[in-house]
Amino acid sequence: MFILGYLLRALAKIADIALMLFMFTVVARAILSWVNPDPFNPIVRFIHNVTEPVLFRIRSTLPVVFGGIDLSPILVLFGIIFLQNFLVPTLYRLAESLI
Repeated sequence: MFILGYLLRALAKIADIALMLFMFTVVARAILSWVNPDPFNPIVRFIHNVTEPVLFRIRSTLPVVFGGIDLSPILVLFGIIFLQNFLVPTLYRLAESLI
């Protein structure tokens, strides 16, 4: 049963790192929206392609644009913080109970 515990611990760590990287990407996307970046820049295109599916889903579900300000990145950041404070510790705790 300890193998499952180590697997869950590894999944929790990977989820924590992935959520942190996605959080930084969403913040970068928000900062890029304030300036006028070159849309053909590969980094700008990567950030847009990674974040747009999540942001588009939120924009299509909820009316989060007020006065020209898009609040969907804030909702995504709240969701990431929730997952980091709920999902990751839950996986760690479950892993420790199996070890």
